[in-house]
Amino acid sequence: MSIRLSDHFTYKRLFRFVLPTIIMMVIGSVYSIVDGFFVSNFIGKNAFAAVNLIMPIVMAAGAAGFMIGTGGSALVAKTLGEGDTEKANRIFSMLVYVLVLFGIAISVIGFIFLPQLARMIGADDTLIDDCVLYGRILLAGNTAFMLQNCFQSFLIVAEKPKMGLTLSIAGGITNVMLDYLFIYVFGWGVAGAAVATMLGQMVSGLVPLFYFLRKNDSLLRLTKPVMDLRALGRSCANGSSEMVTSLSSSLIGVLYNYRLIQFAGADGISAYGVIMYVNFIFLAMFLGYSVGSSPVVSYHYGAGNQSELKNLFKKSMVIISVTSVAMRVLSQVLALPLAKIFVGYDQELLDMTHIAFRLYSTSFLLCGFNIFGSGFFTALNNGLLSAVISFMRTLVVQVIAVLVMPMIFGINGIWLALTVAEGVTLIVTVWLLISQRKRYQYA
Repeated sequence: MSIRLSDHFTYKRLFRFVLPTIIMMVIGSVYSIVDGFFVSNFIGKNAFAAVNLIMPIVMAAGAAGFMIGTGGSALVAKTLGEGDTEKANRIFSMLVYVLVLFGIAISVIGFIFLPQLARMIGADDTLIDDCVLYGRILLAGNTAFMLQNCFQSFLIVAEKPKMGLTLSIAGGITNVMLDYLFIYVFGWGVAGAAVATMLGQMVSGLVPLFYFLRKNDSLLRLTKPVMDLRALGRSCANGSSEMVTSLSSSLIGVLYNYRLIQFAGADGISAYGVIMYVNFIFLAMFLGYSVGSSPVVSYHYGAGNQSELKNLFKKSMVIISVTSVAMRVLSQVLALPLAKIFVGYDQELLDMTHIAFRLYSTSFLLCGFNIFGSGFFTALNNGLLSAVISFMRTLVVQVIAVLVMPMIFGINGIWLALTVAEGVTLIVTVWLLISQRKRYQYA
C-alpha cells in the first residue's frame, strides 16, 4: 500500500516513508567511503591524503544541487498541497533546467582553476598531481552529481522514495564494482577511483532526469520550462541553508586539514579523512530523516493542516532523541574496527584515528536536533531561520573552535571542535523552535 503526502502519519507510517531516503543517504555515502578504502589500502596513504585534501572542493562544486533540491522541493510540495499541480510542475521543470546549466558552468570554471585551488588549500609537490587528477575527473561529472543531490528531494515529493532508493543502490553497486576493477585489477590509481565515483553518480543523477522527461505515474513531470524568477529566488533562498551547510562543510574541511598539517602532518589529514567517511554514514541517518520528512511537513503546511504538523513535530523529536543516543553508543563500539578497515596497516596512524573518532563522535548526541531543526524550517518555507541554524553549526562557531581549541587542548581540541559547535547551535535551535511554535502551530 502506497503512502501519500496527504496521509496521517503514525510512527510506523512515518518510518516506512522516510526509510528509503535514509538508506539512500547512507548508500550515497558509499561513493567516497569506497574510494577511500581502495585508495588507502591499494595506492597508499599519500594518495589517500591527496583525495581527502581535494574532496572539500569537489563537494562544494555540487552544493547548488542541495539548495535547489531542498528549497525547490519545499516550494513544489507546498504548491501541490494548495492544489495547483500544473504550477508545481512548471516550477519543478524550471529548477531542474537551471540546475543543469549552472552545473555545466561550474564544471568548466572548476576544471580550469583547480590547480590553483589545490595549492591554496595546502597541496604540496607530493600531493598536487593526485589532487588535480582526482578533482578534475569528478568535476567533469559535476552536473550529474548536482542532479543526484537535487532528485533526492524531488523523488520524495513525487511520492517515489523507493525509486530514489533503488537508484542509490544501483549507483553504489556501480561505484564499488568499478573501484575494484579500475584500482585493484587495472591499477589506474586515483584516476580509477574518480572515474568509478563519477559513473556511479551518473546512474543516480541522470536516470531520474530521463524518468521525469517521459510520461509517468508520479506527481511530477518535466515540461516546457517557463522562467519564474520569483519562484527561483524563493527556492534558492529557502534552500540556502542546505547550500550553506554544504559550502561551510567544505570550508571547514579545508580548515581542519590546514590545522592538522600543523599538528600532525599528512597523517592528521588521513585520520580526519577516515573520520569523515564514517561520519558520513552516521550523519546520513539524521539527514535522511530530515530530507525524507520535509516534503510531508511542507505539504501539510500548504494544506493548513495544523494537527498533522503537531503530530509530525512531536514524533520527530522522539525519533531524533532515541537515534542520537543509539548513534553515540554505536560509534564508541565501532571506533576501532572502523579505523582498522582504512588504516590498519599503520599502527601509529590507527591509534591517532581511533582516539580522534571517539572524541569526535560526541557530537552525535547533539547534531541530529540541529539538522532536523534546519530542515524543519526549510520545510515551512522559512529559509532565513534554517540558514541561521546551518550557518551557526557548520561555520561560525566551528571556525572559532577549530582555531582556538587546539591552542588549549592540542590536537584533541581539533577533534572536539564540532561538539562545541553543535552544543552552542543547539541552544539557538531550541530557542527558535520555541519562539516560532505559535506562528506555525506545530506545538
